[in-house]
Amino acid sequence: MSEAEELRTGLKQFKFEDEGQTESQSLIVSIPEVVDPQYGMYVWPCAVVLAQYVWGHKEELGGKDVLEIGSGVSLPGVVAAKCGAHVILSDDAERPQCLENCRRSCEANGLSDMRVMGLTWGRISPDMLLLPPLDVILGSDVFYEPEDFEDVLVTISFLLRRSNRAQFWMTYQERSADWSIEVLLRKWNLQCVHIPPEAFHADKQCLAGSNLPGNHTVQMMIITMKEP
Repeated sequence: MSEAEELRTGLKQFKFEDEGQTESQSLIVSIPEVVDPQYGMYVWPCAVVLAQYVWGHKEELGGKDVLEIGSGVSLPGVVAAKCGAHVILSDDAERPQCLENCRRSCEANGLSDMRVMGLTWGRISPDMLLLPPLDVILGSDVFYEPEDFEDVLVTISFLLRRSNRAQFWMTYQERSADWSIEVLLRKWNLQCVHIPPEAFHADKQCLAGSNLPGNHTVQMMIITMKEP
């Protein structure tokens, strides 16, 4: 990291807690942010909502193999790792600065041995072929640019076909009434189930002790392969 980047980097803390339980647990995660509009390497609203869902399903994740795509600052993946999952973080192979930010998030949370790999949507790389069978794939705000939608689903379809019991847990921010992936889901033999935010206590403007997701409307869904 350059000296200028170091000056722009700060740690943001998120505290996840159980709600409505007598014997509650909590988790504090520290995320280094680089406030740079070129890179966008800071926590987006979708990441906090997905991390909240991950935290709410921590009992299911122990010992599971998890891959986060488009990790960026890696909040959902770090939470999954802290819940006992075997996590691999990934981001665009052509953006080494994002991969380095994944590593910084790992180090900030005592996870320096976690694997970080380059994974470019729409391309099948040798590293993807060497991935273990996956249980869960995580993705927050990966449906951002419409021109990337099909590349994302090509990648997800490939990964789900190799691990046919896997699920893709993803969050997206409502930005346009024209936003839709239904046609692409059918094309790639995928199906989705929408999870209402209130079902996992994410229907609030402030989650995990932060000011996110704020006034942004964030939705959650789970994508799987269609039954044959």
